[in-house]
Amino acid sequence: MKPKVHVLFLPGLLNDASLFREQLAALSPVALTEVADLTRSDSIAELAAGVIEQAPPGRFVLVGLSMGGYVALEIMRQAPDRVCGLALLDTSARPESPEASTARKALMKLAETDMEAVSEQMLPRLSHPDRMNLPVVRGVFHSMLTGLGKDVFLRQQTAIMGRADSRPGLAAITCPTLVIVGREDLITPPEMAEEIATHIRHAQLHIIDTCGHLSPLDQPEEVARLLLEWVTGLSG
Repeated sequence: MKPKVHVLFLPGLLNDASLFREQLAALSPVALTEVADLTRSDSIAELAAGVIEQAPPGRFVLVGLSMGGYVALEIMRQAPDRVCGLALLDTSARPESPEASTARKALMKLAETDMEAVSEQMLPRLSHPDRMNLPVVRGVFHSMLTGLGKDVFLRQQTAIMGRADSRPGLAAITCPTLVIVGREDLITPPEMAEEIATHIRHAQLHIIDTCGHLSPLDQPEEVARLLLEWVTGLSG
C-alpha cells in the first residue's frame, strides 16, 4: 500500500486547529494531517524555520491560510525541495501596505486593554455578512481568540507586518499548487489570489461564493471538497 501523504496545515492570525476542523476530517482517510504551531515567534522567517524543523521526515503538502500562506511562501524559499504540494487559501504574495500596517497597530494598541473589542472589530472583515453570526463562525473564532490571547496576537501581527514580498519567487514554484479565495474576502481579495495563480506555473484557482476571508469557516464543506479532490490527485 502506498504511504499516505503528509499534509501540514498552517493557520492564520489568532487561528488554531479549530479553523480546519472540517478539512482535517475530510482529508483524514487519504492523508496524515497536522496543524503547525505558528504562535511562538514574531518573524515569518522564524515561523517557517520552525515548521520545517518540526515537520515529518520527507516531503509534505502545505495548506496555508492568510498568515499561514505567508509562512508557506517563506518555506518555499527556505526548503522548496521538502514541499510536494502547495495550497494557498485567502492569502497574498504582497508585502504589508502602509495602510494595513497602520490598522494593525491600532488593533494592537486596543488589544493591550480589550481583546473582546478586538474580536468585534475583526470579525466583520474576516467573515461574510451572511455567515459571521453563525455559531460555527463567530463561536469558533471567539474561542480561538480567547484561547490564544493577547501575547500571541501581538507576536503574529508583528510577524505579518514584517513579511517579505513573495511575488519575485512565485515563478520558481514548480510543485502542484491550489489557490482558493472567498469572493467577498475583504482582506486578501480575489485579485490577490489571481496574482498568485497567474505567476505560479499550472496553479489551479477557485473563487468561492458567499465567502469571506476565513473560507474554512465560511464555506467549510466546499473548501474540504476542493482540498480532498486536490490531495487525492496528488496521491494518485
